[in-house]
Amino acid sequence: MIEHELLAAGLGAIIGAVLALTGAGGGILAVPLLVFGLGLSMVEAAPVGLLAVGMAAAVGALLGLRQGVVRYRAAAFVAAIGIVAAPFGLMLAHRLPNAPLALTFSVVLVYACARMLLKARRELRGEPPLGKRTLMPCVLNPLQGRLRWTLPCARALAFTGALSGLLSGLLGVGGGFVIIPALSRYTNLDMKSIVATSLAVIALVSTGSVISASVGGVMHWSVGAPFAAGAVLGLLIARQFASRLAGPRLQQLFATVGICAALLLVVKTLGG
Repeated sequence: MIEHELLAAGLGAIIGAVLALTGAGGGILAVPLLVFGLGLSMVEAAPVGLLAVGMAAAVGALLGLRQGVVRYRAAAFVAAIGIVAAPFGLMLAHRLPNAPLALTFSVVLVYACARMLLKARRELRGEPPLGKRTLMPCVLNPLQGRLRWTLPCARALAFTGALSGLLSGLLGVGGGFVIIPALSRYTNLDMKSIVATSLAVIALVSTGSVISASVGGVMHWSVGAPFAAGAVLGLLIARQFASRLAGPRLQQLFATVGICAALLLVVKTLGG
């Protein structure tokens, strides 16, 4: 039992380090680690992964709040929609067999890693990592330093929250790979503010999903607690080296590992 908890803590530390070095979105690797490392099913791994990613994201969001880069009104709005949508994803996850869930997760993982590779390539070419911004319904008021709330802005952020919440409950992913591209497309925030705001949303939505999973009796706390503790510890340690290690080459490495994990998950699912 102790060996199992230590293994869970060690795997969690890996996820925390990935989050610190790659930013929001790296936590999507939590579920494959739980499936391959601890032998959990998709339904079992999803809430455990969310617990770890949510706690690690909360630490990052609190640090962002201290720096004043979290757009907390936008984060609260997106998270509120996501918390409402998450139980529907969780309910759907329990009605689907493990194989379709695993294959869907694999597709989402490949998509997230492909976006990470694209971002890294842009940085290596000296291009803006966010790409060209053409549609920005949510822009900062230069006088107040706050987002201008319009109907198109609210609609865009609501859609982002609904999608991230649904995927959170269904697949156990934090949703950073959805929130960051959305904020990049719909707002004129800088990358530091986008990542910090995304972490705040992930922390809030993950909390709602974990509560739903706990109430439903599907949260494995014996695995989740050490896994989450390891993720927070890994995040705090890796942050000390992020300025020297983080970069496009490392993002390419993690994205490649993620794609390989997705392919292994497909082989395991179809082979089983």
